[in-house]
Amino acid sequence: MTILRSFNVPTVPVKNLSGNSSVHPALAGITGILMSAAGLPVCLTRPPKLVLHPPPVSKSDVKPVPGLGHSCRKTTKKQTRKGKTTEEVVKKYLQKVRTAPEEDCTICMEALRGPSGYKGGESVGRLAQCGHQYHLQCLVAMYNNGNQDGSLQCPTCKTIYGVKTGNQPPGKMEYHVIPHSLPGHPDCKTIRIVYNIPPGIQGPEHPNPGKPFTARGFPRHCYLPDSDKGRKVLRLLLTAWDRRLVFSVGTSSTTGESDTAIWNEVHHKTEFGSNLTGHGYPDPGHLDNVLDELKAQGISEEEEEQ
Repeated sequence: MTILRSFNVPTVPVKNLSGNSSVHPALAGITGILMSAAGLPVCLTRPPKLVLHPPPVSKSDVKPVPGLGHSCRKTTKKQTRKGKTTEEVVKKYLQKVRTAPEEDCTICMEALRGPSGYKGGESVGRLAQCGHQYHLQCLVAMYNNGNQDGSLQCPTCKTIYGVKTGNQPPGKMEYHVIPHSLPGHPDCKTIRIVYNIPPGIQGPEHPNPGKPFTARGFPRHCYLPDSDKGRKVLRLLLTAWDRRLVFSVGTSSTTGESDTAIWNEVHHKTEFGSNLTGHGYPDPGHLDNVLDELKAQGISEEEEEQ
């Protein structure tokens, strides 16, 4: 017969994290202190504090970003483009191809020397800058399924022709300098960007026109170092905002909620004094990564100078 024995584990006084009073081991887990199997105290340090926003800043300490003038940008609803037909827009970026190569169109996956999988047209064009070739009707179908903003993006290499715009809902972007330094950038102050997008009704450029969309977590505070490169990133983010490319309407990758305002492939740092979530500093590669993401949207310093 199995005999069960009870063992008396000696009580070891341990300190409460909030003061000097003793806590019984049975309650130690509540205070962040666990007892090992041998009855010895194992102290766990208090987890680092998550700091999303900087300490309060008085209005007199908030300064404009040098060289960037006004500190507020607003966007409105998409302006309807009139005039050119879809085929006219697409042909603007194409060169004629007399003899199509013996390969497939990567849009419809049919042979370039045969009819398009869309409407059966056989015309083939070469995109002027990158040289990739497609059926004309395939490019027309792709354009009609997009934002129809007068720009075209090569589906193979992502080269952008024209000026790409997005479907960002109406809202406001504010930016200014605050007298605090970000981790990893001790020698400069901080640029704070505040995005504010209210909930509303989806327009014709959105996934479900006429249906309401939500806007969770606004206003959203984001941070850049007030350095030469940080100000460069801000200038390009302003262009992205004006082109409605910072946010979109879709399904949130974090909550799964559909028909809501979401980030649009340009990462921002929303955590101020730590990097526990991965959305803070220090992050030595962040500014370069953002520049690459903006370039993928057709926004670069070289493009701005043209």
